[in-house]
Amino acid sequence: MTLDQVRKGSVVQILSIPGAEERAQLIRLGLGEGCRVRCAERLPLGPLVLRCHRQEVALGRNLARRIEVREESE
Repeated sequence: MTLDQVRKGSVVQILSIPGAEERAQLIRLGLGEGCRVRCAERLPLGPLVLRCHRQEVALGRNLARRIEVREESE
């Protein structure tokens, strides 16, 4: 499943981030492969808001569509 398919409130683990530039950008934001994140908000036709390590990060749908994740139980 990809990150853009995640429902609000779901907890997922990031499995893979394509592209070195995207991976580096997300690592700077505290998100990387293996990180667990909660989908805090899904804005209609807009970004996803993710919660991780007591911070919120908004990711655009185009990037979220390329990030592989696995849903986890809380």
